[in-house]
Formats: sequence, C-alpha cells, structure tokens
Amino acid sequence: MTTLKEQLQEDLTAAIKARDELRSSTIRLTLSAITSAEVSGKQKKELSDAEVLQVIGKEAKKRREAAEAFEGAGRAEQGARERAEGVVLDAYLPQQLTDGELAGIVAAAVAESGASGPQGMGAVMKLVRPQVEGRADGGRVAAAVKAALAG
Repeated sequence: MTTLKEQLQEDLTAAIKARDELRSSTIRLTLSAITSAEVSGKQKKELSDAEVLQVIGKEAKKRREAAEAFEGAGRAEQGARERAEGVVLDAYLPQQLTDGELAGIVAAAVAESGASGPQGMGAVMKLVRPQVEGRADGGRVAAAVKAALAG
C-alpha cells in the first residue's frame, strides 16, 4: 500500500509525462511544502498520511484565499488558475461535509455538552473538532457552532 506522499510523487511523474503543466506544478509545490514540513523543527521526520493531509489542506486553503484576493484585485485570470490548482489538491482531500451534515454534528455536540449561549462555544468546539477534522474548514465549523448556540 502506497503512502499519500508516494501517490503524489507517482501522480507528479504521470503529469509530467502527460505534459499537464497545471497538475505538475501544483503537485510539485505541494511536495515541496511536505518536504519543508518534514525538515522543520530540530530533526527530520517522515510525515504520516494524516500529517500530509494537513499540509495538503493548508495548501488548498492558500489557493482559495489567493483566488479571492486576485479576483478582488481584478485579476480574474490569475484567480482562475489558483482555483484550478485548488481543484487539483481537493482530489487528495477527504470529501467535505455538507452544511446539513455539519449542522447535525454541531446540534448533537450542543445537546451532549448542554451548552447555551456564546460562553459554551469552547465546550462544543472541543466535541465537534475531532469529528470534522479535515472534512470541514475551521471557519465553517465555528460559524455553525455560533449559529447553533445563538438560535
């Protein structure tokens, strides 16, 4: 069974052979970010698949934010490229939760914790975060928890 990093390296080779410039450059940058994460700190370590997923998630988030910034500055072509790179990275990430699924998880956590009002947000987030790790952006989760506690 191949690791996620090995899968990325195989996909990079295939993209280079197919002359797919978008995929190859995106995967190359992602592998570079993974290598940087491996050598950061006091000693080099091999990242687990879960840690590689976190790096890919951060890279995908960077692409989304950059796309919004470029489009806001009137550079739609560069924004479209960033979005396309994000789509390439999304293929390696787990399926994202729908708003309905996220609301269900949050409602169950609110009921379990017995929290009410904004002061209970930390308790609810502590229950929700492990269930949605890697499948929902932190901002979306926080917004759903705030909405559930407010209403």
